[in-house]
Amino acid sequence: MPLNYSKWDQLELSDDSDIEGHPNVDKKSLIRWKQRDIHEKREIRKANIAKIRAELKTHSVLHPRLTTFTQSLPSKGLSFYSSTVEQLQKNPSPDKPTDVEGQPTYDAMIVDVLLRVKEEVMKELGKEDEERVVKALVKGLEGHLKEMEEFKERREKELESELKEQAKHITSDDLHDGWDSHYVPPTPEPAPLVKPKVSKEPAKKSTKTTTEYEVLNPKSSSSSTPAPPPPTAASAEEEEEDEEDPDLPELTPGLRGFAKIPLGEYERSFEYIQKHRDVVLPGAYDALLVEAWSAQTRGETKYSKQCVHQALLLQYCEKLGTNGVGLFFKKMIEHAKPAEPVFRKDVDDTHAHIVRRVKETKTEPQASGKETIQLFPEGDGSDVAWYIPDGPPPPNLILEGPGTEDLSVDEVREVLENRWQIFSSFSPVIQEALKANSLDKLNKVLLGMTVEEAEELVEKLQDSGMLTFAGGGVQEGGPLEPHLAAVAAREKAEAEAEAAKAAAAANVDAVQDAEEL
Repeated sequence: MPLNYSKWDQLELSDDSDIEGHPNVDKKSLIRWKQRDIHEKREIRKANIAKIRAELKTHSVLHPRLTTFTQSLPSKGLSFYSSTVEQLQKNPSPDKPTDVEGQPTYDAMIVDVLLRVKEEVMKELGKEDEERVVKALVKGLEGHLKEMEEFKERREKELESELKEQAKHITSDDLHDGWDSHYVPPTPEPAPLVKPKVSKEPAKKSTKTTTEYEVLNPKSSSSSTPAPPPPTAASAEEEEEDEEDPDLPELTPGLRGFAKIPLGEYERSFEYIQKHRDVVLPGAYDALLVEAWSAQTRGETKYSKQCVHQALLLQYCEKLGTNGVGLFFKKMIEHAKPAEPVFRKDVDDTHAHIVRRVKETKTEPQASGKETIQLFPEGDGSDVAWYIPDGPPPPNLILEGPGTEDLSVDEVREVLENRWQIFSSFSPVIQEALKANSLDKLNKVLLGMTVEEAEELVEKLQDSGMLTFAGGGVQEGGPLEPHLAAVAAREKAEAEAEAAKAAAAANVDAVQDAEEL
């Protein structure tokens, strides 16, 4: 198969080996002249092409306007001709073919044509009948339009010839990037919003074998190793700061835009996650819930629920594993059951919990930033028992009911008397809060106390048995109070000890009798 070298025909070289010149002229000069000639002809050709294209552009604007004006002239008369010329002279449009300085505008070109045609007609006819003047003007304009058409055809042929000549040779203007390849490094993964906890393991002790030498005066020996210095207060403070919990994650711009997507717009959420890598990352769930709490505090309920919705989206995707994002959104977009109803219920429950907690936080009394003690039951409050005395124990104390057989009246009187004395030592405000049998009222009183005073009050309440968290004080055999039950247990233990002593004494007597026999 023969090789085709025709593509090299378009190369125009200035240093061809077949250049023939005068023997008295060196070849380098001929090459430079040839090169300059090539570049000069190329620039002249480019300038001529630009000029022809500008002329054709001007023709495409002027020809339709002159044609319309010529067609309207017979019906509107000579006054229309004069008024048009006057308007174009006084209020010309700034439009022109190029921005070159000195370039006339399109309106100036039309005025020049109209004035030239009118001047020729007036020289020929003078001041004759208006109808004949209008016909002569129309004829003159039509002749000018015909010349413009011939000029356009001629310039188009010249442009075609110039472009064909330009295409014969390859120049630097024809070079372009056909294909380009370069390395684009991947986008680094965004940093997690929650800082990982650093494990604080104690340093491993290294065992090192050393040889000790006995010296005469060990205290003055320079080889003795000084004891390590005790920990300073600054180091203790640093350890306490390290033990504090890390700050809550902040909402990034990417997560803020993700939170603004309306509820149920699963396709938009999926597209947003695909475009923003800083959405699915550790800590995003917590950051959205913190924003939901803040929004609900500000009264933005709709935005708060959107944050909860988007936070649970990320949580469900994370729980589904590596491909959890695609799997979850496929189910949600298809409105698969029961997946979508379960998810919506989770969103409603979580947001309702946030709304309820925000309301409770607003109604709770504020402690003005100082440290206080508050009492809260673990459950619904049914395990709180109140035993507030109405007065001192009566002179004739009678114990009745099941479980009181082993109790001593004097012990019970002592307990009740001690409880009444402690209750009487409290201020009237504390007494009113205790009589109400309400933890909320007692907590309000504790807010006005220091930590030491609050701890002392709680300790007195627990020691005296006025407030317990032990299932309401219900015992087997009847509703005995905790301290009365303690008295019974103590008496029972004392009785058992006395019985054991008596049994031991009996055994000793029996042994002695046996020895005597």
